[in-house]
Amino acid sequence: MAKICIIGAGIIGLSSAYYCSLRGHEVTLIDREPERRDGCSFGNAGMVVPSHFTPLSAPGMVALGLKWMWNPESPFWIKPRLDLELARWGFHFWRAATPLRVRHAAPLLRDLSLASRAAFQQLALDSTNDFGLTQKGLLVLCRTAKALEEEQHTIERAHELGLAAELLDERQTAAIEPDVRMSVAGSVYFPQDCHLSPSRLMAVLQERLHLAGARWHWGEEVLAIESQSQTIHAVVTSRHRIQADEVVVCGGSWSPKLASGLGLRLPLQAGKGYSLTLQNPRQLPRKCAIFHEARVAVTPMGSTLRIGGTMEIGGLNDHIDPRRVQGIIKAVPGYYPDFQASDFSNIKPWYGLRPCSPDGLPYLGRPRNYRNLVIATGHAMMGLSLGPITGQLVASLVDHEKPSINLSLLAPDRYQ
Repeated sequence: MAKICIIGAGIIGLSSAYYCSLRGHEVTLIDREPERRDGCSFGNAGMVVPSHFTPLSAPGMVALGLKWMWNPESPFWIKPRLDLELARWGFHFWRAATPLRVRHAAPLLRDLSLASRAAFQQLALDSTNDFGLTQKGLLVLCRTAKALEEEQHTIERAHELGLAAELLDERQTAAIEPDVRMSVAGSVYFPQDCHLSPSRLMAVLQERLHLAGARWHWGEEVLAIESQSQTIHAVVTSRHRIQADEVVVCGGSWSPKLASGLGLRLPLQAGKGYSLTLQNPRQLPRKCAIFHEARVAVTPMGSTLRIGGTMEIGGLNDHIDPRRVQGIIKAVPGYYPDFQASDFSNIKPWYGLRPCSPDGLPYLGRPRNYRNLVIATGHAMMGLSLGPITGQLVASLVDHEKPSINLSLLAPDRYQ
């Protein structure tokens, strides 16, 4: 049994701790927030998406980012500012946005997503599905024939990867989603995708860790990670010094600061996303959905409906930009015409800071210069979807096993 210290108690940190505890390790978690927290692992769209095999840094995204930079309501917005780290991140993003890079990344993202989906299914069985895993697929809704034509390429690539995907016209879309009226030209149906309640999932994992005897340090900032001769000995927080055999950094958007103290360069930008949850929606779809043109996600969670989106590269801050929220609200009636902007009156927007690497792939693995350090961060919008498989891979790395999936593209020191 080893002493494992995990920095960060978001979905990646809890998943890593959970699978390490299943192997009999003594787990300690540190988080800068109090136990009653509301970070990016709680208010997201709750989607488990094998369909998302294309990383954020895809061909065409640089041009779109430049086009949308002058529209604060756009789906992808880089807030203009003088920032050397942002400039470096943007340069690496540009270099990664090539067809060849995306083609190499797609099979890896597919394998990670399918393995994570299987882990969610097992966790649902083990917990009587207390987090509401719903396996009904996902619809990508397209308002125009042009958008449907664009999605046809995604279908072809999905089939090449062995993933199920089906093009539906307007009538077929209405038949598969009869509980909500839609204004669309058609859709793409991904039957292997799922959705769940993120906050309930976090509660299930936290409860299981409590039962396993995990130790918690809430509201403690990590001040230093002590190391000597490529070996980490302890993590120093604002109140404690915690000795460990293995340290796992799952600090989300705050990970670069932790890594820099160890001489590691970990390019990350905080990508702010927003969501609004309707407690009594006019209509409740059966399946989760993506609005293709608007890049907005819609997820039924019990009797509520969560609607979220945007990727705002604007630094580490807690500012809620009402223009970003309005962009989401304005999109909804365009696809669900029975909804109105007034439905969202008096709903407090939620926001979360998603850790975005330049190439759209997480950092997962051991840096070359440390024998007992694992980095697991940078999952961007895929944190919840890839949480369980990340936790399983972290547990295997901690035990010095060969991972079940080739992690070479995810090397944490690939920008070193």
